[in-house]
Amino acid sequence: MNKQRRQQLNELAEKIRALKDEVETLRDEEQDYYDNMPESFQNGEKGDRAQEAIDALDEALDSLDSAADSLDTATK
Repeated sequence: MNKQRRQQLNELAEKIRALKDEVETLRDEEQDYYDNMPESFQNGEKGDRAQEAIDALDEALDSLDSAADSLDTATK
């Protein structure tokens, strides 16, 4: 791989890590929202929706991690 493509892949990996940080912040905010709900809401529809969002954001974080790691591997 030439230097230019390696640099482009490194830049993409950094962009993905920046996106991961943003998603992580949103996930943490959603978790705080859920944690501060009254227990009756946590066990209801609002709580279910918040938990589904948290789970989906966790999956997105895993995918972003995997993508960044794959780009790192490609540049070696």
